Amino acid sequence: MTFSVTPIAAGFLQRVRTTGRDDLNQPVRQLRASGGEPCRDTLRRARPGERLLLASYCPFQHAGPYREYGAVYVLAEPSALHGAPPGLDVQGGPDDYWKRDAPLALRAYSAAEDIVAAQLLRPASLAAAAADYFARDDIDFALVRFAAYGCYALRLDRTTEQ
Repeated sequence: MTFSVTPIAAGFLQRVRTTGRDDLNQPVRQLRASGGEPCRDTLRRARPGERLLLASYCPFQHAGPYREYGAVYVLAEPSALHGAPPGLDVQGGPDDYWKRDAPLALRAYSAAEDIVAAQLLRPASLAAAAADYFARDDIDFALVRFAAYGCYALRLDRTTEQ
């Protein structure tokens, strides 16, 4: 079994950009980027001066004790990804979504959305740790958060090899 990065929900992006309401039905915050904010819709860091929205996002499908919301930055205007979305590896560029030494929280969940395993790690270890999790039959998806601020980073879902 393998896994893939699941894009942030298109309906969420449309709603925050058109109605200004997030997954908690709160007004989103509009701001100008200082530079370096992690843009969840493009999986890159914001550039100084870009218009951003800060909103609460929920990657879960069902109600339950582990359901949670996380802060996300998205670009105020839709933007096409420049090339392929980044993988889980640290590249070392100024736009890199992952910062080399910033700790991450990786949490793995069952299909019932119960937490099964979790760990704190550095970005360089993320791909290997995710592969280990998805080698287990009891793990359906995993969530990554930026550990210091707790912001939602991305969701990984199990895929079947073709």
